Amino acid sequence: MKKFLVLYCSPKSAEEQMNVSPEEMKKNMEPWTAWFEKAGDAVVDMGAPIGMGVDIKKDGEKPSETWIRGYSIMQGEDIEEVKNLVKDNPQLQMPDAFVQVLETMPMEM
Repeated sequence: MKKFLVLYCSPKSAEEQMNVSPEEMKKNMEPWTAWFEKAGDAVVDMGAPIGMGVDIKKDGEKPSETWIRGYSIMQGEDIEEVKNLVKDNPQLQMPDAFVQVLETMPMEM
């Protein structure tokens, strides 16, 4: 099985998305819970939301301007299998949001 990094992207920060009442948070998580259950063993690590960050370079740093708001790690025979699982991911219901699926490359040491 190959492993894939699944990145949940949105113009709205994770902090903004999570700044809701506990009741609304529970309601917002229901589709995610159902999606993770449906994806089953393909989900290696559910992951987590990603907060604000910093871009660090040799000559300095600046606040990150990424649209990456969360991640999961999934597995499948190929990228097509994972793409099919992601097609009904709740992230895609948000305006201007998208999901990136990236194959991880095995390292020989």
